[in-house]
Amino acid sequence: MADSENHIRVRFAPSPTGHLHVGGARTALYNYLYARKTGGKFILRIEDTDAKRSTVESYKGIIESMEWLGLNWDEGPLRGGDFGPYTQSGRSVLYHNEAQKLIDGEKAYYCFCTPERLETMRFEMEEKKLPPKYDGRCEGLSEVEVAERLSKGVPHVVRFKMPHEGSVFFRDIVRGEFSFENGKLDDFVLIKSDGRPTYNFAVVVDDAHMKISHIIRGDDHLSNTPRQVHLYRTLGYNMPKFAHLPMILGSDHSRLSKRHGATSIAYYRNRHYLADGLLNYLALLGWSFDGKKELFTRKALIEKFSLKKISKNPAIFDNSKMEWINSEHLKEVSLAGKISLVQDVLDEEDLLPPEFDVDITKPVDLKIVPDREEIKETKSHNYKMSDKEIERLATIIIVLGNRLKLLKDVPAIIGYFYTDDYKVDEEAVRMHLLRSEIPSRMNKLADEYQKLRYFDRKSVEKVLRDLAFDLEIAAGELIHPCRVALTGKIVSPDIFWVVVLLGKDKSVERLRKAAKLYSVT
Repeated sequence: MADSENHIRVRFAPSPTGHLHVGGARTALYNYLYARKTGGKFILRIEDTDAKRSTVESYKGIIESMEWLGLNWDEGPLRGGDFGPYTQSGRSVLYHNEAQKLIDGEKAYYCFCTPERLETMRFEMEEKKLPPKYDGRCEGLSEVEVAERLSKGVPHVVRFKMPHEGSVFFRDIVRGEFSFENGKLDDFVLIKSDGRPTYNFAVVVDDAHMKISHIIRGDDHLSNTPRQVHLYRTLGYNMPKFAHLPMILGSDHSRLSKRHGATSIAYYRNRHYLADGLLNYLALLGWSFDGKKELFTRKALIEKFSLKKISKNPAIFDNSKMEWINSEHLKEVSLAGKISLVQDVLDEEDLLPPEFDVDITKPVDLKIVPDREEIKETKSHNYKMSDKEIERLATIIIVLGNRLKLLKDVPAIIGYFYTDDYKVDEEAVRMHLLRSEIPSRMNKLADEYQKLRYFDRKSVEKVLRDLAFDLEIAAGELIHPCRVALTGKIVSPDIFWVVVLLGKDKSVERLRKAAKLYSVT
């Protein structure tokens, strides 16, 4: 029911009965991209007619997830618009008015059959190996019989009068032409006994009255489409264009579910994944630009997206691939942006402020840290740290380089820079600290570091290598135990930068602690 063929209006219509999951987010993304690509409108509508399962918490969660993903809607909750309300619970009068039109036109009828009769009827049809559908008993009731039962308050529903001959046809942008035999379709319910509309009825009425031009949704709704097409035509609505998206499967090729791991957007948000990285991956679950390019900015997705390039085949959710794409997006974040992101993770993990104070001097041998003012000039970032700690964290991030792949790994990767309560790799201890000569070497290295006046990378490296020379051992015989003593890990960034960034006091303290703790008697 578009104003013109060029006026695109699409919608995402989640039910607030749980979290926003990967499949729903992919549907929302495709609608968003198509609207932005065509200059159309993206509408968010909340389908909350399931009163028993709909919750305020789920509603809020959907809104928060949509906002975090940056899928900003043009009309809907919190935005308003000319076609509200944008929650189905506020549109009851409209549904009943449209149902009455169908009843008055003899295209729908009241059904007073009890649940017990319907259950018996379905059982008998199954026994006869017939499609279990309503037998149309109440369609033949006279006006007098209907009026009498309504006056007595007999529980009832409103059913659509389905044609029994011929077929219904529609075209899907993704899947092509479809036809369904009318004789296999039920006289389905429009208004339930509690007065609420069914999904098939409400969605058609809403989409028509909100002038939705394209319905882009999961292929689990494909079986609903024939009934909805009949409603569009019978109610005199203009037919929208349909595009049904391929199913998303887990690694075992079954439908993606909780047993494949967390699939809610809230989970990925809470685990500090990047919204743009997640959107990039979701876009690839059923769509491809050229079969080769995989990394897209949001702007590029909008420019390249096309409904014609959506696949018919199911997509496999690959967590490793999603994390790789996320890590590639993190590489493109500015230093100031990374400081802000990492700071937020540290803050949430109670690692800020640091348990110990470290005052690093800007290195004279390798000036890799930008001026403080250069970092602070990025006004979009809200730093909670002191200028001194901002400079230290900036250096840590630079030194880490591509080792920092995912923000969720921040506590494990750099936690030892902020707390003494970090995980120690017992295998690393066994390999590099549990030898009789190690305690003495760690104490000697601590002594030499204690003497240093300038605690920069060049100086700490020279001290270690000079000590190794004096002890007539390879530098690695000091480097490996030093790394485990300072970080608890067998692998770390450049060990000399680690020493500098921990500071003299903390480095000396941990070396002496390791010497005492792992002394072999």
